[in-house]
Amino acid sequence: MPTTDGQLRWWGKVLDTDLKQVRLIFISDIHYGNSLCSIKHLRRTIDFIKNNEDVYCFLNGDLCESTLKTSKGDIYKQVGTPQDQRDWVIETFLPIKDRILGMTTGNHEDRIYREAGIDISQDIADALSVPYRMEGMLYKIAFGDGNRWTKNKPYVFWIYFTHGYGGARTRGAKNVKVQRLSEWIGADCFAMSHDHEVDIAPHRFLFPDQRGTEINGFLNGKITAYRQMLIKTNAYIKWGGYAEMKGYAPSDLATPVVCFLSPKSEYWKFFPDKPIKEVKIMV
Repeated sequence: MPTTDGQLRWWGKVLDTDLKQVRLIFISDIHYGNSLCSIKHLRRTIDFIKNNEDVYCFLNGDLCESTLKTSKGDIYKQVGTPQDQRDWVIETFLPIKDRILGMTTGNHEDRIYREAGIDISQDIADALSVPYRMEGMLYKIAFGDGNRWTKNKPYVFWIYFTHGYGGARTRGAKNVKVQRLSEWIGADCFAMSHDHEVDIAPHRFLFPDQRGTEINGFLNGKITAYRQMLIKTNAYIKWGGYAEMKGYAPSDLATPVVCFLSPKSEYWKFFPDKPIKEVKIMV
């Protein structure tokens, strides 16, 4: 289910009205085929999704190592061919295909696309029957009922996620890339992968309430603060090899869980502020 051109359009999913919260995971940088891929950590994440009915995920690129003769990486130590890696990823995620909401590609899969015009990320998305957009995806999630005390009105959150780019080494240089996204697109949550290092930063922007009160012939109104969460995601590859030789930091193997809460959520009481909707992050 790809988009037909490169223009940004949004996808979305209306989830169960009985849900009081949605927990969301961005799975990326598995690098299956690399000898240092930690399948154990990935299996834990998949089991967590499978065993909790309020947990969903996005696939955000570099699922396969996809080392070519013309690319970086050790083609002689690679496990299987890129086609074998693609098939393994499909088989691995089939048990949770109904929990996968959307998918992008990564720079490792893009090697094959640039070299031969074959998009193995598209193959994976088609096999799992999930929406796919190569560049990134703007996504609307709706769940629950009673938003703003209105019957049949769900809680709605907007997410933008993309794999990422560049070879940044410092935390600041890695984080600023996802911060730029928040300046271009309106969403509650922004996620970027690629750098193998988890980082979470809340960001607020102020927006005027268009309803105003007339005072002496002029309108006067409130300003509302909205929260955005900026997220850098983890990887499933242990330290060594290319990363060690080139001076890159060890990958973060801990999986961040993004919590989209309604006031009915059991987690709501743990926070002192009580906004209409809130985005929280747990690792």
